[in-house]
Amino acid sequence: MIAPRRSVVALVSDAIYPYHCGGKELRYHELIAALAESCDVHVYTMNWWAGPRVRHEGNVTYHALCRAWPLYRGERRSIAQAAFFAIGCLRLLWCRFDVIEADHMPYLQIPVLRLVTLLKRKRLVVTWHEVWGREYWMQYLGWPGVAAWLMEWCAMRVPDHIIAASPQTARRLRVALGPRAKISVAPNGIDLDATRSAERTGSETDIAVVNRLLSHKRVDMLLESVALLHADGYPVSCRIIGNGPERDALTALASELNIADAVEFRHDVRGQDELYGLLKSSRVFVFPSSREGFGIAALEAIACGLPVVTTSAPDNLAQHIVAKSARGVICDSSARSIADAVKGVLTDTDLETSGASFDAESWLDNYSWAATASEVSAALAL
Repeated sequence: MIAPRRSVVALVSDAIYPYHCGGKELRYHELIAALAESCDVHVYTMNWWAGPRVRHEGNVTYHALCRAWPLYRGERRSIAQAAFFAIGCLRLLWCRFDVIEADHMPYLQIPVLRLVTLLKRKRLVVTWHEVWGREYWMQYLGWPGVAAWLMEWCAMRVPDHIIAASPQTARRLRVALGPRAKISVAPNGIDLDATRSAERTGSETDIAVVNRLLSHKRVDMLLESVALLHADGYPVSCRIIGNGPERDALTALASELNIADAVEFRHDVRGQDELYGLLKSSRVFVFPSSREGFGIAALEAIACGLPVVTTSAPDNLAQHIVAKSARGVICDSSARSIADAVKGVLTDTDLETSGASFDAESWLDNYSWAATASEVSAALAL
């Protein structure tokens, strides 16, 4: 008896784990493994690895569409990288697949993938992590942001189906596209067994943050909060886990604020087990971002048993995750407010002791990678 042909999914993203670490990369890393159990997955990305442009790992095949261009020019996404990656996506015209699932960033590849799927009569499904909108693009780029906003506006209207990474992003998409738009929600997930079984790693610290070192992540504001706590007579220590264009500037800022000895920068953390161990060696997790499409790092910190402090910045969608936690704190987006919130957590012995039990965080069970993969498979019609 001939076995039925396995579906072939073309997954398109310019950055993948472990070569680039972030929420979307972790999401795709987990989904690739889950989807590969029932179909053949072909990942199309930039050439992050040494060796042949095509390599195989079980039911997963990795294809390099172009050389690995830097994602950022300074602290902003590189237009050249977006353009070269979009051109590289034309290679899919000569590839076999049943459906394309693509990451929405950096937008320029979406029209190219639409052309490919139209010519090959296949479906295009795009995962949308966050909606920026005209106002934010103007803040980000000035007047050139109008053109970027139009690109985002057009890209939203291209896919056959959009997978939103959070209910809040889905709502923003529906405001832009109307109630008839084909949008489903598949939130980011977490490996609860891994977080709960992880052992403490490294020296203990008071505050931890995990984020890309970009300006909108507002790690600078966290450093200012640490300086304020020191001035208040609370000499807290802080561990900053992540890398990015702002790394040197943040290191210099810590020196300027006279807290360099209290701040540890860790850009060398790769494995999730090490990350969870470092989180468990902390007393409070601070997530100061002004813009987040979901905030998977906050979810991981909660699962590791930490109280989490984040801000009420309108585009910080992580606050919706933190609001579910029995030990979550949402404060104004200012250094003083974060400092006061951290001080409140660190001096509340009842709050800190409650971390011994995960019963109050049973809602985390809804954020499994298996559930996310199931939602994505339904959107792909596998």
